[in-house]
Amino acid sequence: MNIKRRLPLILLAVLLIVLSFEAGFQFSQSLTHPDTEFAEEFHSLHEAWQNLQQYYVNKTALDPDELSKGAINGLLEALDDPYTSYFESYELAWSAFEGSFEGIGAVVTMEDGELTVVSPIVGTPAAEAGVRAGDKILEINGQSTSGMSLAEAVLNIRGPQGTTVTLLILHQGETTPVEIEIVRERIELKSVYLEMLPDNIAHIRITYFSERTHEELVTALNDTVESGARGIILDLRGNPGGLLDSVVAVASEFLDGGIVLYEADDEGNIIKEWQASSGGLATDLPLAVLVDGGSASGSEVLAGALQDRGRAKLIGTTTYGKGSVCTLQVLSDGSALYITTARWLTPNGHMIEGVGLTPDIEVAMTEEDIESGRDPQLEFAIEYIEGALKLEMLEGVW
Repeated sequence: MNIKRRLPLILLAVLLIVLSFEAGFQFSQSLTHPDTEFAEEFHSLHEAWQNLQQYYVNKTALDPDELSKGAINGLLEALDDPYTSYFESYELAWSAFEGSFEGIGAVVTMEDGELTVVSPIVGTPAAEAGVRAGDKILEINGQSTSGMSLAEAVLNIRGPQGTTVTLLILHQGETTPVEIEIVRERIELKSVYLEMLPDNIAHIRITYFSERTHEELVTALNDTVESGARGIILDLRGNPGGLLDSVVAVASEFLDGGIVLYEADDEGNIIKEWQASSGGLATDLPLAVLVDGGSASGSEVLAGALQDRGRAKLIGTTTYGKGSVCTLQVLSDGSALYITTARWLTPNGHMIEGVGLTPDIEVAMTEEDIESGRDPQLEFAIEYIEGALKLEMLEGVW
C-alpha cells in the first residue's frame, strides 16, 4: 500500500498537537519564476509579489519563504477545510505513527474557528491534567487563539520536554473557563491495553492506531486465548484514529474476511474497497465495542465495520464523525502537504463524516460518574457479554 494513502484524516490533528509542526510548503520559486502550467487566475499572485518587490517600503521584510507560507495559508483557509494542511517536515510527521513523540498528547481540530479538543490521548499529560473531548482552548500562555491557524496554535502549545504550557479551557457544557497547566513530556505510547475481568471477560483498549498496534493486539489476543477468555470488550473510547492499514489489520482479527470500509468521493461514489484478511484470532468470541464522542476517524471505521457486519454491538454514545481520507504529499524540499481526497463509508454505505456512528445501545457517562470513578458503559458491556454467554449456553442445551 502506497504510504501516501495510509494516513487517515483525524491523525492530522494528533500530529499537530503532539509534534507541533508549523507550515512548510515553499512557493518562493513559483513566486519568482511562475510555472507556465499555473492557471491564469494565479498570475495575479505573481504580480502581487513583483509589486511588493518594486514598491514595498521595507525591503528587508520581503522574505520569500515567509510570504510563501502566508500565501499557502490563504489558499488552505479559502478551502474551509481545517484538516487540509502543510508541514515543515515529512519525517517528523511520520514519526508520530511510530509511537513516540514529545508534546502534551491531545487531538485537536478547528471547529467554527475555535481550537477544539477531539480527545486527550489516554495516559498523556493532557489527559492527566483534565483536558476533555469537546473542550475549547481559548488561550495559550495568555495569548488568545481567536484568529490563529491550527499550525500557529500548535507552535505556541509545543515546547521542550519538562517545560509548562498554560491553557485557558472552556469545558463542554460549562460557561466559565479554567486555566490548566500542563508539563510537556516525551511520550512513549503503547496503543493496546489488556485487562482480564471477572468471568474471563477480556477488556482490550486500543488508544490509537500506529504501526505497532496490530502486533500489540495479536499479543493481547494470544494472552486472551491462553487465559481462557469467553468474551471480549473492545474499548475504542477516546481513540482518535491512526493508520488506516493498521485499522484494517485490527479488523481482520475480528472479521473473517469481507468488507471493512469503502473509500468514496464527495458524492458517495465508491472509489475503492478495503477487505479484511481471513484467519483472525477472535472471529468467534462474543464481542462488544465501547465508543463515545472521542472515538474518531479510524476507530469509527473499525466500529462501523463491526457494527454493520453484525459482529458486535456498539455501546456508549455517538462517535465524533470524522470520516475523511487525507493523502500525504511529500514535497521536494522535504516538507509535506495533507489533502483531503475522499470519504469513508461503512460496509452498509453509512457516511461517517459529520455524522458519526449511533451506538446500538446508548449509555451515557455523567460528570458524577467521572468524579466517582464509575464506568457505567463498561459495566453495561460486561452485562451484555454475560448475557450473550448465557444465551450460548441455553442454545447449546436446546
